[in-house]
Amino acid sequence: MSLTRRTALATLASAPFLAAPAVQAQAPVEITFNYPVAVGGPITKLIDGYAEAFSRENPGIRIKPVYAGSYQDTLTKTLTSMRGGDAPQMACLLAVDIFTLIDEEAIVAWDDLPGSDAPWLDSFYPSFLENSRTAGKTWGIPFQRSTIVQFWNKEAFSAAGLDADKAPQDWAEQLAFAQKLTKREGGQVTQWGLQIPSSGFPYWLFQALTTQNDVRLMNAEGTRVAYSDPKVAEALQYWMDLSQKHMVHPPGIVEWGTTPRDFFERKTAIMWTTTGNLTNVRRNAPFPFGVAKLPAGRRRGSPTGGGNLYVFKSASPAQREAAAKFARFLTTPDRAANWGIETGYVAVTPAAWETSAMRAYVADFPAAAEARDQLPDAVAELSTHENQRVTKALNDQLQAALTGRKAAVPAMADAQAEATRILRPYN
Repeated sequence: MSLTRRTALATLASAPFLAAPAVQAQAPVEITFNYPVAVGGPITKLIDGYAEAFSRENPGIRIKPVYAGSYQDTLTKTLTSMRGGDAPQMACLLAVDIFTLIDEEAIVAWDDLPGSDAPWLDSFYPSFLENSRTAGKTWGIPFQRSTIVQFWNKEAFSAAGLDADKAPQDWAEQLAFAQKLTKREGGQVTQWGLQIPSSGFPYWLFQALTTQNDVRLMNAEGTRVAYSDPKVAEALQYWMDLSQKHMVHPPGIVEWGTTPRDFFERKTAIMWTTTGNLTNVRRNAPFPFGVAKLPAGRRRGSPTGGGNLYVFKSASPAQREAAAKFARFLTTPDRAANWGIETGYVAVTPAAWETSAMRAYVADFPAAAEARDQLPDAVAELSTHENQRVTKALNDQLQAALTGRKAAVPAMADAQAEATRILRPYN
């Protein structure tokens, strides 16, 4: 055999090995998914499980959850990574971060992503979409969403001569109930009638009171606030009077994080908190409890709250397509129902409440539907451009009033002046 023929045969024999790299499967598309973990409940296990299930259904996509602390920690870490050229492709951040993320030119609209059709984008509860849309675009997909509800200790109600199955329905009744429920021994309060947290998210709890007093704290464009509206000061005065005048509510600042524990330890008979604590309360309350919509002032109402899903401009076309698939996976009716059942957050679409699992859950635990039933009266959570600074202006003055350092009207006037100064460039 000639040298030339031997060389040709050797080349043919080795050809499959030389061609192997060309026929290997492509590397999976990887999505870094920043997620807040300071929200209570079995969050990390659930998200890890959803990510793994999605990857089994979509072997060409790998979801990498990164748990980044509180919502604030997650936002800070995400924006810092973005400015350093290492942004995640997807994150769950507060719905109220919408204007901040747009102003930072950090995110893309879901309307512009493949697979994000109008029927899906319109399938969420309208009250959740208020904090998800602006300028004709959908920037956030509702996922970890909530409203504020009231929890009450039925044993404490019975002991106070109240109907254990009836929550206060309006502000006057709330005060009357709280007066009966507050217990004192030796000059010391052993059980408060009512507890509304004023740390962590004081503006959010306060927005429930302003909504009930029939005033909205901001415009839809996020460029103006109504802190100095007389009805805002009136709502603050009601909150102040609960502790400073009627003495049925703890004085000073009430901690957000310890309020559920105070409820479990019978230090308060009624608490206001996120529906996201529903599963926590169900598992840990050592007494029968009730859950209800918040009481009415001039009207009923609560702000919505919680987190939306965002996609970042750093994502490649393939990653954007994968992120849209993952968001649709997370919000299918069965999965949204599972999320609501396991965490207490509100399942974000009407279709989720029609699933067999959710129907069975509500039949067994009717309180689970209270937050959903409050949605028709819910409003968008306080959200503006420069949102953290604008809400801080309100938080600082709320705490000054609640600690007795300022009266309601001047506190709200000062909050308005600071917020107006911050928002001036947007007007």
